[in-house]
Amino acid sequence: MLDLEVVPERSLGNEQWEFALGMPLAQAISILQKHCRIIKNVQVLYSEQTPLSHDLILNLTQDGIKLLFDATNQRLKVIEVYDLSKVKLKYCGVHFNSQAIAPTIEQIDQSFGATHPGVYNAAEQLFHLNFRGLSFSFQLDSWNEAPKYEPNFAMGLASLQIPHGAMVKRMHIYTGNNLQETRAPAMPLACFLGNIFAECVNVLRDRAGALGLKLRLLTAGCGPGGMADSKVRSIERRIYFGDSCQDVLGALGSPHKVFFKSEDKMKIHSPSPHKQVPSKCNDYFFNYFTLGVDILFDSTTHLVKKFVLHTNFPGHYNFNIYHRCDFKIPLVIKKGADSQTEDCILTTYNKWDQIQELLGHPMEKPVVLHRSSSANNTNPFGSTFCFGLQRMIFEVMQNNHIASVTLYGAPRTKARPETSSSSH
Repeated sequence: MLDLEVVPERSLGNEQWEFALGMPLAQAISILQKHCRIIKNVQVLYSEQTPLSHDLILNLTQDGIKLLFDATNQRLKVIEVYDLSKVKLKYCGVHFNSQAIAPTIEQIDQSFGATHPGVYNAAEQLFHLNFRGLSFSFQLDSWNEAPKYEPNFAMGLASLQIPHGAMVKRMHIYTGNNLQETRAPAMPLACFLGNIFAECVNVLRDRAGALGLKLRLLTAGCGPGGMADSKVRSIERRIYFGDSCQDVLGALGSPHKVFFKSEDKMKIHSPSPHKQVPSKCNDYFFNYFTLGVDILFDSTTHLVKKFVLHTNFPGHYNFNIYHRCDFKIPLVIKKGADSQTEDCILTTYNKWDQIQELLGHPMEKPVVLHRSSSANNTNPFGSTFCFGLQRMIFEVMQNNHIASVTLYGAPRTKARPETSSSSH
């Protein structure tokens, strides 16, 4: 049985690990993988068709804990303990829930002190006792008499004194004073672990096509005083098509992984694949997992030739390998025969049908992409479909969401053109 410390408005954990509010999904999963012999039977719950409409949940069924992640930014928003019989809980080092200590209203009052009177919800038949960043829900059906409350007050909610002996059914840890209105906080300093993260990625374009990326990065920088003065710093970096490896390393630091392409599965779709001379060297990717970005370099020139932006939607084969890249792609769309134009922006959250309305329908049928590992040739998520439009390849999932966008640089006479659209 897990023995965990509760920190209101912050975290649930022990000396070995901690689930902290604002923690990225990938880090929480990494903790679960590292401690898989202790934390078993974990479920990943999400909406397959509408993944942005519901929180993404990690359900620790053996331990009665749910971790609720914001569907958009994929950071930890709420920690719920829904079965207190499966876990030991303490506050400031003192247990308030264990096999020997029942989590009664008296015990909660003794451990956490006074707060506002409990709030009764008739629909759930639960009393809610709220502290800042922490709430306890008490079951009603264990009492002989239903509490008396005024049903017309506050739309069925009434402030009451919780009966003696009432037992906690659920506990929530969150940010702020209101569980219903809480949002995932910014990532805590402890979660940076020497990495950089992308707050947003803007695609730089001109009339010919994409020029490169403008990345707003977050890093945990240290001042002269060392860790005591640590704070999150925001920096901006730009990477262009035609940049060298040294340019990219200087801007973004070392990649998490360098991947050499062993084969080009898209080569068969080029105009004359049989005429292409096999290269003695292989192109290679810099994989920046915490940015959600891959950068492809030419094996001969060692210059940037392609960017891949990953959305990290659940239900995709590569889910949880990359953090979500929150990208924006500015476009100029022609409207009507009089050459009027309209500015618009594609984002990580646009569906494929919305993109087609802006860019038009592809002339060619999609390329079907079926991923599978060499050790296991099965892919439970099915194939994705790759469509090419305006020197971009959109990988589309079966729920119509975009799994990734691949950007190609337009042929140019200059190595680095002027970025007329960099203001987007």
